[in-house]
Amino acid sequence: MCGIVGYVGGQSALDVVVAGLRRLEYRGYDSAGVAVLADGGLAAARKAGKLVNLEKELVERPLPGGMVGIGHTRWATHGGPTDANAHPHLDNAGRVAVVHNGIIENFAALREELAGRGHVLRSETDTEVVAHLLAEEFSATGDLAEAMRLVCRRLDGAFTLVAVHADQPETVVGARRNSPLVVGVGEGENFLASDVSAFIAHTRSAIELGQDQVVELTRDGVAVTGFDGAPAVVRAFHVDWDASAAEKGGHDHFMLKEIAEQPKAVADTLLGRIDASGRLTLDEVRIPAEVLREADKIVIVACGTAFHAGLIAKYAIEHWTRIPCEVELASEFRYRDPILGARTLVVAISQSGETMDTLMALRHAREQGAKVLAVCNTNGSTIPRESDAVLYTHAGPEIAVASTKAFLTQLVACYLLALYLGQVRGTKWGDEVRAVVRELARIGEEVERVLETMEPVRTLARSLADKDTILFLGRHVGHPVALEGALKLKELAYMHAEGFAAGELKHGPIALVEEDLPVVVVVPSPKGRSVLHDKIVSNIQEIRARGARTIVIAEEGDETVVPFADHLVRIPATPTLLQPLVATVPLQVFACELATARGNEVDQPRNLAKSVTVE
Repeated sequence: MCGIVGYVGGQSALDVVVAGLRRLEYRGYDSAGVAVLADGGLAAARKAGKLVNLEKELVERPLPGGMVGIGHTRWATHGGPTDANAHPHLDNAGRVAVVHNGIIENFAALREELAGRGHVLRSETDTEVVAHLLAEEFSATGDLAEAMRLVCRRLDGAFTLVAVHADQPETVVGARRNSPLVVGVGEGENFLASDVSAFIAHTRSAIELGQDQVVELTRDGVAVTGFDGAPAVVRAFHVDWDASAAEKGGHDHFMLKEIAEQPKAVADTLLGRIDASGRLTLDEVRIPAEVLREADKIVIVACGTAFHAGLIAKYAIEHWTRIPCEVELASEFRYRDPILGARTLVVAISQSGETMDTLMALRHAREQGAKVLAVCNTNGSTIPRESDAVLYTHAGPEIAVASTKAFLTQLVACYLLALYLGQVRGTKWGDEVRAVVRELARIGEEVERVLETMEPVRTLARSLADKDTILFLGRHVGHPVALEGALKLKELAYMHAEGFAAGELKHGPIALVEEDLPVVVVVPSPKGRSVLHDKIVSNIQEIRARGARTIVIAEEGDETVVPFADHLVRIPATPTLLQPLVATVPLQVFACELATARGNEVDQPRNLAKSVTVE
């Protein structure tokens, strides 16, 4: 999500840090800030909006020169994109400054604790509590690295922290848990960053920090320990990408980078959703529980990939809550005179939060008296602002036009919403909710496993680059997955691709099947819905008998499909409703590789825009 830069050396820290932040602009952000140690003190500047706003502020109100500094570009989570919420955050004495990526799950309890000891917190962020805690621990220890270790042991969640203290003016300290942080090693200077692109203009020698480690940087050295203070083993590496490739994490396309980020994105969307008692807690959902209990209908409005997420959400919502759920294309919604009222909950799904069709649909819904909840990835965007409540996906910026990690995180957010409604309405017991959340928590690892086995999928995709048509089939939640697979192929490869409910095949589309036509089939688990599995195996036999080339996506251990699969893609076994989280990933890789083989621009397909802001 956010971008972090830290520097200690012989150059102007401000110049190095601002240049590093500029290198991280591709990540997306909504505010920026810097802090510099100079003349025995600490000076900071923060501005909402783009980096140019901060640079203008620095021209109008220059900071003193110094050779130690930190900087940050923020993707808002706790608190909107304002000057006050921008990083770095300082303690009350203005001696310590900290920047942060990630989410601190127990910040509310820590904030209350600090307030009880007389601390005054001036922002809405979870980050600010760390600055105050570091100030307290530094007062006791006199060492910033030790203070960081003590504070980190008190934090829950995922975080990267980088801090400086005016009383230790030649040191930058960083820490990481479930969030990236890398060290750049120079001659007489050292760097910290969330991405090597921030310092690649200065050095290509780097150190990868491990889980739960603290790093202390001076001009002449780098020391790494665990949170417990024990010396840590680290891995040094040489960055052999150019600056452009570094922005993409070494991948050829942003889309490939974003596909690879999906395990972490799924995990980030789950952060902070379970309270100390084990109950699901969605702090952003500020619609009163009694209103949710009285809802008699849910309507999901969305476009494109988000619409497919909504189709899958319908299965989960109806199964877990027993509330009727409709899914509407936002572009058609208000033109059909939908029946809405005070007991209707409308869920608007949009990655950017600016999709005009979805925005107009939610405005119509609110005019009719319905409550609107947004599922969105962009804090402070229009759709969340105009909704009654919001559930943020925390996917981080998605640069490629074709959506990948945003889709998976929208699914996770919708699953959480369905479980929350079940919890509020009493249709799901607490242990049932926790069991599903545990399954969701391991999905990130399963997605990682899928990504590690994709080379045969890439080879297959390249072999089909000269085809004109590919069909996709699925049943139950596999049907929206088939629709999404077809959409990705249309967007990226400019091919004729269609997704069908497999049972509809014999009602017309089977006329399209001919010799060697590639047909991708998403097979449901034989364990969860055996009747669905048996039906789709029959569908595979039908199309194979007519000469189709069958590309079968099936879970590990499903041997029934093997005789009928020309190409078999294995995915981890998951509960039926959650299978789209793993079944979609091979289709993303397939479309990206096939488009590349056809020589297409993967990140910016023709005629498309990332955020559709016109109707």
